[in-house]
Amino acid sequence: MTHEYIGTKQVTAWPQEKEGQSGYAVKYADGYISWSPKGVFEAAYIDIGHVSHMPPHQQRVIGEKAQLDDKLTKLTAFLQGETFKALPEDEQDRLLRQSIAMRDYAAALDERISAF
Repeated sequence: MTHEYIGTKQVTAWPQEKEGQSGYAVKYADGYISWSPKGVFEAAYIDIGHVSHMPPHQQRVIGEKAQLDDKLTKLTAFLQGETFKALPEDEQDRLLRQSIAMRDYAAALDERISAF
């Protein structure tokens, strides 16, 4: 039976063309380097900036914040759409509470990052 998977790894990447196609060279933690088309790469990874000078635990917090911000942006857009308005009231309430919790979580991560 097949399963679905969600990846959670940090990689180093830089823009690189291959055979006239825009993409990224990708270096993994074990040193392996591959190439990925631009659209595929950008759908799988969120840019967290130049953080290689920071300790790994701080890099992880910055990555966690970037992922949370991405999810919160998508949730906020959903809350403003017609699909949300068509949901039962109890599900709307759960989604609104989720949004509030995510904003609180984001604020805590912001405070931690500011203290670095």
